[in-house]
Amino acid sequence: MAFIISFDLDDLLIPGIKRFPVERNFLWHRLFSREKIRQGTISLIQALRARGCRIYIYTTSYRSPAYIRRLFFPYGIFPKKIINKTLHDKILGERAHRISKYPPAFNIDIHVDDAPGVGIEGECYHFPTIIIGEDDLHWVDTVLQRLSDHAAQQTGKGAKQ
Repeated sequence: MAFIISFDLDDLLIPGIKRFPVERNFLWHRLFSREKIRQGTISLIQALRARGCRIYIYTTSYRSPAYIRRLFFPYGIFPKKIINKTLHDKILGERAHRISKYPPAFNIDIHVDDAPGVGIEGECYHFPTIIIGEDDLHWVDTVLQRLSDHAAQQTGKGAKQ
């Protein structure tokens, strides 16, 4: 089953406060961005694309969509949609101040993040999340397994209806 999957940026795909291994960064990567992406991101996105998934970036940062596209371009990653804080606030309006992320507003099936608080919001507002710890060296497998579990769960719901 193909999903629309969104990924957070800071401390999930890009090291910030949290530190983790990053993908190799060649000189020409640095021409596009000063930031590096988490090791495994390329293989994960390729695996998700092979499953027919569409990839979105959903961040609470004010980085421009153009900058975010330049960040991923050298790695051969082309997100279908970029949702930054500006777009989040515009679409959610007054609700934007009460919730940090709300994937259903953007037709996102499942959101991947590092913040346990986003997982709590998912439970409260009924949207599925995958929360990844900085020490999860097998985070790619974690995401793929949780997506498989989610797909099985969705198939089971469809069969019951």
